[in-house]
Amino acid sequence: MCDLVARTGRHQQRYEDGCRLLAGCIPFRYKDVDQTCNGKQQKEVEVLMINSTSGPGLLFPKGGWENDETVEEATIREAIEEAGVRGELMDFLGFYDFKSKTCQDEFSPDGFCKAALFAMLVSEEMDIWPEQSTRTRHWITVPEAIDQCRHPWMREALVNGFSSWLQNGMCNSNGAATGTGAVTVSGAKVDDD
Repeated sequence: MCDLVARTGRHQQRYEDGCRLLAGCIPFRYKDVDQTCNGKQQKEVEVLMINSTSGPGLLFPKGGWENDETVEEATIREAIEEAGVRGELMDFLGFYDFKSKTCQDEFSPDGFCKAALFAMLVSEEMDIWPEQSTRTRHWITVPEAIDQCRHPWMREALVNGFSSWLQNGMCNSNGAATGTGAVTVSGAKVDDD
């Protein structure tokens, strides 16, 4: 049995200028490849996606940012609730605006949403998590994720946010490098030293 319980309802939901505020992440890990590049072990980046409960395609964990938490706390909570993972938030990837029929309510009648997304380096996959009865985890490559991503705004975050961040040095918010060696993203090797 899971001691954690997913939050439900929107009574503590944050809104800004008619937009529902969401928090989420692109969980990732490094997978060693049996090749070396210039004497360095080559790594491949895999991202974690979860199934949608309302249709085909895969998603990154995200959900409502509530009044009693920071955006970072909301992001970590959503990763645990929806994907059953814990890790380190490496960097803020940006805000992504979209419209959703499921987010229409009295405070956002048109369903406008603004999602804050982070890169999360996964350190733990939980055996039991709050939404495991309705969610399935999928570790896939970035190109596979681009093809299977359900929502255009998430695809944009993956391509223009996450992949660009990886290719530009994979530094965390403190400016420290997050890895060593060659990394493969979207079929291109990147040296992150």
